Amino acid sequence: MVPENQVAVVETCGKFNRISAPGLDLLKCPFEAVRSVVSLKIQQLDVKCDTKTKDNVFVSVNVAVLYKVVPEEVVNAYYKLTDHRAQMRSYVFDGIRSSFPKLDLDDSFASKKDIAGHVLTDMRASMKVYGYAIVDCLITDINPDASVQRAMNEINASQRLREAANYKADAEKILLVKAAEADSESKYLVGVGVAKQRKAIMDGLRNSISEFSSSVEGAGPKDVMDLLLMTQYFDTLKDVGVRGAQGGPGKTLFLPHGPNAVTQLRQELKGSFMAGLAKK
Repeated sequence: MVPENQVAVVETCGKFNRISAPGLDLLKCPFEAVRSVVSLKIQQLDVKCDTKTKDNVFVSVNVAVLYKVVPEEVVNAYYKLTDHRAQMRSYVFDGIRSSFPKLDLDDSFASKKDIAGHVLTDMRASMKVYGYAIVDCLITDINPDASVQRAMNEINASQRLREAANYKADAEKILLVKAAEADSESKYLVGVGVAKQRKAIMDGLRNSISEFSSSVEGAGPKDVMDLLLMTQYFDTLKDVGVRGAQGGPGKTLFLPHGPNAVTQLRQELKGSFMAGLAKK
């Protein structure tokens, strides 16, 4: 009784006679006997191969080979090979160890499909002679040495830290540039405000001088300037006194004070202006 997806090898007096198909088969006893039952199902062979890459990294490669016996070649599959699994394992070793030394470790991960295709092509041509059909060949895993894995993880971590540092530096640079631009804009606006303030003061002084000269007979621009300087002088004394009474900075201030203080102040200011113009 031969199960489904299997065939029986029948011998007569120790010599091959025929292949018995699945189902009931009557043997001619005592001359005929079932030598072996061969499965026609797809089977899997797991192979673990140690090799090294082009950059001298030792890796452990796991390969899964799917194969089956060709129904028309059962006789060759049974009688030609003593151990077909060992033979397939040898072909896998040869294909893997001839492919990985040509590639770097990173390239070997990316070329798994190409390497498996190379091994599959070689095994199909070789095992066909023995009655076996290689259905597929898969590289299921590539495991470098533990120290190499740690080194690769450290390299990846260092690269990510470097990228993070670059992004952080760029962000800080943007903040500094924006702060500098804001400070420059602020100083520019302050300067514009001071210039407008001074222009307003000069316009006010000019109008005051014109109105005073036209209202008071005999009063010239010099008299008006002396009056304005005196007014500013007394306003300054008042402001210093108020700040000192409130406990602010500059509690004590020494100023020349006398009938001719304003005249001296005007002469000193005029001398300073003339000296600055002379230097220019």
